[in-house]
Amino acid sequence: MNQFAALDLHISIAAEEVFKIGGISVTNAMITGFVGLLITFAILFYVGGRVKRGHYNRFVGLVQWVFEGLLNSINDVVPDKKLARKITPLAVTIFFFVLINYWLSVIPGLDSIKLFGVPIIRSLTADLNFTLGLAIITVVTVQVYAIKHLGVFGNAGRYFRNPIKDPIGAFEGVLELIGEVSRGTALALRLFGNAFAGEVLLLVIAVLTNYFASVTLPFFMAFELFIGFIQAYVFFILTLIFTSLAVAGHGEAAHDHSPTPRSKVVKKVE
Repeated sequence: MNQFAALDLHISIAAEEVFKIGGISVTNAMITGFVGLLITFAILFYVGGRVKRGHYNRFVGLVQWVFEGLLNSINDVVPDKKLARKITPLAVTIFFFVLINYWLSVIPGLDSIKLFGVPIIRSLTADLNFTLGLAIITVVTVQVYAIKHLGVFGNAGRYFRNPIKDPIGAFEGVLELIGEVSRGTALALRLFGNAFAGEVLLLVIAVLTNYFASVTLPFFMAFELFIGFIQAYVFFILTLIFTSLAVAGHGEAAHDHSPTPRSKVVKKVE
């Protein structure tokens, strides 16, 4: 315990400022996120260009295989094919962007590359600002598709009912409204918690194993790569599930506006 207490571990829950540009604070998570954005664009444009020209290799085949798997998941979860096609760009982009940024935190030498005394390698997914922003985008997008599918009043009917005529429905609407907030919160905290815990785990293992880090770290890195894939897929699939449940509606709204009964949507999701 004394040895562990004496270790100089630099752990910060919040993203740390590296420098400022015109009074705007640039954090280490923003730097890593920008790199992750460039990598994501480079990979997708490269694969897209190769597929259009009919030039394939193993890397292109791997990315295409993952994309086809995601597309199959979208078609299985979202009952409306037109809606599935519309939600595909957002859902697939979220998956690849979250995956690549999560994997950037597994770079060897974690916390050793510093600028002005601040480590510049911090996964964007380990920044609560990013995960919360991504969750807000997802929740807002779900509401937009729900309004397009059910109409403004049909979507509002999911949350607001006449408590005198339909007290059970009114209570259900309140629970659904609370559920919308809790879903977004859960999306943000789940991704942030796993990414931050993964970075701390690698840092602690590297410090504790000292000279044997080159032997022990690869196993934990491989584990974190797997966890990153799982977290990206979970965020992706929950986006689809929330969209499916939103367009299915409740009660009278579902009968008036939704072509697919809610029970069938839930069965498909299960």
